Amino acid sequence: MDIMQVIKDQIEQNAILLYMKGSPNQPMCGFSARTVQAVMDCGQKFAYVDVLSNPDVRTNLPVYANWPTFPQLWVNGELVGGCDIVTEMHAKGELKPLLEQAVSA
Repeated sequence: MDIMQVIKDQIEQNAILLYMKGSPNQPMCGFSARTVQAVMDCGQKFAYVDVLSNPDVRTNLPVYANWPTFPQLWVNGELVGGCDIVTEMHAKGELKPLLEQAVSA
């Protein structure tokens, strides 16, 4: 299957999806650690893809998303952003309602 289709399917099939380095229990970079903590603080279940163990995704997602870095948080098929955007939204109280809405949609 085409890797772009795989990425599209992952994004479409998960209301909340985090592309990150490592796993939520064992993030492999500080940016992923801060992002996953912000998402976990919101209390919603979310899917994740470890880009370190999926090199095709790691190579092609920046092209698909037009976003060069990881982590990437996707909500209801839309790219929310990376670490800075997610942690800022969390600090402002904007992330939790976004994720709650995604799960209840």
